[in-house]
Amino acid sequence: MTETSSSLTGLGGIRGARQRSAGPESLVRTTFFDERKRLPIIVEPTRPGVDLAAWARGHQDELQDYIRTYGSVYFRGFGMESPEVFEATAANLAGENLFGDYGDLPREAAGEKIFGSTPYPADQTIYFHNESSHMAHWPMRIFFLCAINAETGGETPVLDCREAYRELDPAIREKFETLGLRYTRNFAPGIDVPWQQFFGTDDQQEVEEKCREAGTDFEWLKGGEQLRISQYADAVKKHPDTGETVFFNQILLHHPAALPTATRSALLELLSEEDLPRNCYFGDGSVIPDQTVQHIFDLYDRIMVAERWSQGDIIMLDNMLCAHARLPFTGPRKTLVAMARIV
Repeated sequence: MTETSSSLTGLGGIRGARQRSAGPESLVRTTFFDERKRLPIIVEPTRPGVDLAAWARGHQDELQDYIRTYGSVYFRGFGMESPEVFEATAANLAGENLFGDYGDLPREAAGEKIFGSTPYPADQTIYFHNESSHMAHWPMRIFFLCAINAETGGETPVLDCREAYRELDPAIREKFETLGLRYTRNFAPGIDVPWQQFFGTDDQQEVEEKCREAGTDFEWLKGGEQLRISQYADAVKKHPDTGETVFFNQILLHHPAALPTATRSALLELLSEEDLPRNCYFGDGSVIPDQTVQHIFDLYDRIMVAERWSQGDIIMLDNMLCAHARLPFTGPRKTLVAMARIV
């Protein structure tokens, strides 16, 4: 496993996997990478040629039980070969239509509702987050397909957000519960995606209407060339299906303490704190201390699970029960993304 330069270290290999099956006629069997952490649950075919999409159509109750119990399901050995097959399979796994309008990810040309993963330097970590948890709407289901596996690294670690909530320092947990979070984002050319791409329009009035509908504060800068938005969001939520409490956020993707030291220093030489591409505060606008961010890093490092991809693997996540990340890699890597059930 690749070790990261900041906090995501100490990753083990496959440990203690135990096979289970529903009986001699079962088309799939289930195992775990790590019996102690119990996520993700791995689903594999018991024989060649099992059609995952067809199996999913007939086993929705079983799938829902897996996802609500473990938060993440890892499908291995089903031979996913194309974006089109992935799109159809993800829709069947979700049991509903996929979501096709997402401004933060590049659209995959070969699929109507399939996206490429976040374009980000290969030598950097994309830290743990719950997709779109800083916004008014988010997907409950996320699917990742390993289309091309990296030569080294490139794992997609996962962690249980219920466990993260339980393991937070009680004083820190109480502050997050009481104050919530305020995310800010500056859309500036060459620093973040253009606001036109993110909102899917070049009409400023349409952008403003979308912001009002979402409860997002907005401010146009430099004659409309740049846009600053600010959004309040809970840091802790109740899962709508299970009723469990989860730590649900994007603190590590927004707080400057999560940036490499050199990058943070360079940005602050050029920009004021309020002009940074992204930032995250407590909901009342007060600063989240760097030590609190480090506590989150340390906690996530302790409870995460990261395993080597195989080409054709699919990971299915409940976006509120399970956070995900991406580790550095070398060589070509391509991961496709699908989403469903926007809430």
